Amino acid sequence: MGGRGAVFSLEAAMTIRRATHADAPGVARVHVDSWRETYRGIVPDDFLDGLSYGRREQMWRGGLENPNWQGVMFVAEDPALGVVGFVAGGPPREPLGSFDCELWAIYLLRVHQGKGLGRGLFTRFVGEMASLGQTSMFLWVLAENPTVGFYRHMGGKKVGEKEVELGGKMLLEHAYGWHGLGVMGW
Repeated sequence: MGGRGAVFSLEAAMTIRRATHADAPGVARVHVDSWRETYRGIVPDDFLDGLSYGRREQMWRGGLENPNWQGVMFVAEDPALGVVGFVAGGPPREPLGSFDCELWAIYLLRVHQGKGLGRGLFTRFVGEMASLGQTSMFLWVLAENPTVGFYRHMGGKKVGEKEVELGGKMLLEHAYGWHGLGVMGW
C-alpha cells in the first residue's frame, strides 16, 4: 500500500496524500458539506445548518499543527478543486473490545463518490495503520447513513451499536470492525 510518503494517483489526476495543516480549510469544507449532503432528513436540519466551516477548520488544524497529535489523515485532492475527501483516525476515542485503532472520519463529497476515491482513502489509511503495527480497526457510523454498505463491502463486520444524540434527536450508530489489517489484500 505504499510507504509513509507515498502519493496515490487515481482517475482524472486525483491524488491521495498525507494531509498538512494547509489542508484544514478544504477538510473543513468537505466535512461540513458531506454531513449536509448525507444526513439531511436523518439529522435535524437545525443541527446541520449550524455546522461551521470555521469551527471544523480550527478542530482539524489543531490536530494537524500539533506535533504530538496521534491522528493520521490523508486527503483526496483534485488538482482544480482541491480537497474533495479525507480520512482520519488513530487511537480509539473510546475502547471497543480489543480493537487497536479507530477510523474517526471518512468523508467524500457526493459528486466524487463511486469513482474509487473512498476505497483509495480507506485502503491508504488501513495500510498506514498496519505499517504502524496496528492489527485491528473499528469505526462508528449512523445506522441510517445511506452509504453504510460501503463498510460491509470493505469487509467490515458489525461489532456494536449505541445511541447518540444529535440536535436533540436520538440516533442509532453501528460499529464496524476489521481484524488482520496487515493481511488485508485490497
